[in-house]
Amino acid sequence: MNAHVNTDSTSRVGALIRAHRLRIGLTQRELADLSTISVRAIRDLEQGKARRPRPDTVRLMADALRLGPRARAALEAAAQQGRAGGQGWGRPPAPPTALHAMSGRDAETAVLERELSVGGERLVNVVGLGGVGKTRVALEVAERLHAAGVPVLWHAFPGASADHLGCAEPESAARVAATVADLYGPPPADAAYGGGGAGAGAFGEAAGGGLFELLGEQRVLLVLDGAPAVAPRFDRLTALLRACPGLRVLVTSERPWEVPGERIFLLSPLEVPAEGAAPDATALAPAVRVFLDHVRRVRPEFTAGPADLARAARLCRRLDGHPGALAAAASWLVVCDLTTLCLSLDADPVALLDHLGGGAGADRFRAALRSRTDGLSAGARELLDALCAGEAEDAGAEFGLTDVAALTGRGLPESGRMLRELLISGTVRAASESGGSRFRVLSLVRAATRRTPQRA
Repeated sequence: MNAHVNTDSTSRVGALIRAHRLRIGLTQRELADLSTISVRAIRDLEQGKARRPRPDTVRLMADALRLGPRARAALEAAAQQGRAGGQGWGRPPAPPTALHAMSGRDAETAVLERELSVGGERLVNVVGLGGVGKTRVALEVAERLHAAGVPVLWHAFPGASADHLGCAEPESAARVAATVADLYGPPPADAAYGGGGAGAGAFGEAAGGGLFELLGEQRVLLVLDGAPAVAPRFDRLTALLRACPGLRVLVTSERPWEVPGERIFLLSPLEVPAEGAAPDATALAPAVRVFLDHVRRVRPEFTAGPADLARAARLCRRLDGHPGALAAAASWLVVCDLTTLCLSLDADPVALLDHLGGGAGADRFRAALRSRTDGLSAGARELLDALCAGEAEDAGAEFGLTDVAALTGRGLPESGRMLRELLISGTVRAASESGGSRFRVLSLVRAATRRTPQRA
């Protein structure tokens, strides 16, 4: 039985599959059973909805169709031409549009941009305390890569920051959402998803396949914003990365996934000016610049003189340069002046962490702070309590790994693991002026620890 073969290069592979299937008298279901490729994938290929089948898919299809060497080579060539051809979208999708300019993160964004473009990293997880600016950094990195010609696909999990204008790529967004759901979902009942090599290939076709048809082998950035701390199924994640060799994944989460191949990127609060810094240096400090930007949104007429800069620097140090805390504090200037705000923060910095405007998410940073300390292991929580007690009550106190070992009476390896947990939780940050080998507990964490009853 002969069938007309469409010579349009964008649909030739599907036309060839349909022609060979009809020639030997197979239904789509029968071909699916023979090839272990899903009926949906075969239907999409034949209808031209999917134009870039994976090499494994082409091999399984050719085997099931019992193609000879010449017919197999023609099918592989059509598939290769489709993968090298036009993209699955009219224009390369762009990331969401940020609502506010970014300040003070040039070093972090430069490192991430380099690692995701010319570097070898394929899975980067930006972790840090809630409100520290993970989404804003991801937006900046995505925008820079998009400006360099890299398509950007963006998926926001429920509860992720919405401080941006959403994407206008409904078809791409639907495919990404379906892929993410499959990455986290249970194994389907379909036999094509069973264990072994065939199951892995079938997963890539069904879960990653919809995305793969969109991406092919080109360089693409996928951003998973506000991802849960629970990692997706590792076999499915690796199948997706294997199926899409040009795919780079940028994740923002409060905790790392701790999976092989994950590059954990710790995002600390903004740098604050040193005690006694000159007014010019104070005005250039990232935390002060961000705080003053928030102040001007509340009070457009505000002009910072030397005394105001000194108060702003004091406030930024009290709030550890944490962007979310700085925004919440600035919102209170609707009802008070900067002097009163500084005095209130000295008395109890945790009390003003909720945004004055109220509404959904107003207490997000306070809740994040509580969640981080409550989620620590017993050993890490005991270490944090010890660091916040006694002489360490000094907000400027620094400590190193040997100090932790002396404080806990435990060996360096165990002390190092506890210190790493505190760093990843965001409750401790590196003291940058000490070269990264010294650390300090966030002032806000000290204040919250004083307000929280000690565990038995």
